[in-house]
Amino acid sequence: MSGQRSESTTRSFPGSPKTRPKIGLVLGGGGILGGAWLVGALFALTEATGWDPAQADFIVGTSAGSVVASLAATGIPPWFLVHHQRGGDVTGMLDTRGEPITPADESSRRLFEWTGRMPRPVLGSPKLALRTLLSPWRYPGTAVLSGWLGRGFLDNEEVGNMIRSFATQGWSTHPNLWIVAVDYESGKRVVFGEAGSPPASLADAVQASCAIPGLYRPVRIGDRLYIDGGAWSPSNADLLVRTDVDVVVVMNPMSSLQPGLPVGVLQRFERRIRRATGRRLGHEARMLREAGKQVLLIQPRDVDLAVMGVNMMDPSRRVDVLETALGTVASRLADPDAAVVLSELRQASR
Repeated sequence: MSGQRSESTTRSFPGSPKTRPKIGLVLGGGGILGGAWLVGALFALTEATGWDPAQADFIVGTSAGSVVASLAATGIPPWFLVHHQRGGDVTGMLDTRGEPITPADESSRRLFEWTGRMPRPVLGSPKLALRTLLSPWRYPGTAVLSGWLGRGFLDNEEVGNMIRSFATQGWSTHPNLWIVAVDYESGKRVVFGEAGSPPASLADAVQASCAIPGLYRPVRIGDRLYIDGGAWSPSNADLLVRTDVDVVVVMNPMSSLQPGLPVGVLQRFERRIRRATGRRLGHEARMLREAGKQVLLIQPRDVDLAVMGVNMMDPSRRVDVLETALGTVASRLADPDAAVVLSELRQASR
């Protein structure tokens, strides 16, 4: 039954090898720097376990996490993602369409090219604003805010182009890649790739998942507009409660258990956002554990936050964030509470 653990995936018998555990991978949002941190975190995880993220039975991606999730699910190895993020030489490398691979610096710059359209100053979505005004308790605070913010003035088409360069089949061949966005009219979470979800290409779904309210224009899929999945939850890890996975690895760039002492107004505001994000993540982790799943939470540490700064869309810090994550996540994986999950991942990789 959905939401319950399948005994056949976890029970072992005397004299028989343990059945391969089912793994869920959740990659949360966090802008350009969150994406860089996720790449470093995934690489550290594969180095520690030999496990390939493409082997996950379910992959959930939100916002920046939807980009990394899609690339990983498509079979792009973490070492290449690290190489690309570092600005490594990709001269002569071609994507699946035979086109030259775009350097990471160039991709980042294109995310800030003005579309020529002025932002709408108020009420980006009047219907969502009205719904949240009448029933605010039904929506996360970020979804409430999204309806009142003006529509963005930037275009994230470059995100879609990146996904199209590797996903030529319309959607990933991975059986359970879930990309999260929010319906800009109803304010409800939409999980593209899940059975019964609206039809969409992977590129369009990822663009929608990355459409930060107030910054990027909402993305039209079919006859609906969609915005960043982080407007519902920074991680959306609770989606895996109803699946039969045994282990869930959650990488969430926008929370931290080691926030450090904030300095200045902007940093205090940024830390408040992280605390709110952490509370939401903690709630989702409890739901997963109550459903009988092993959970490993991987979040930035104080060293990561010092390198990230307060602007998660600052491409100039991308490489430094990546390099820092390689070390801090490796250290996190050495913590005693990670041992059981790492053992399960090694088992799954065999």
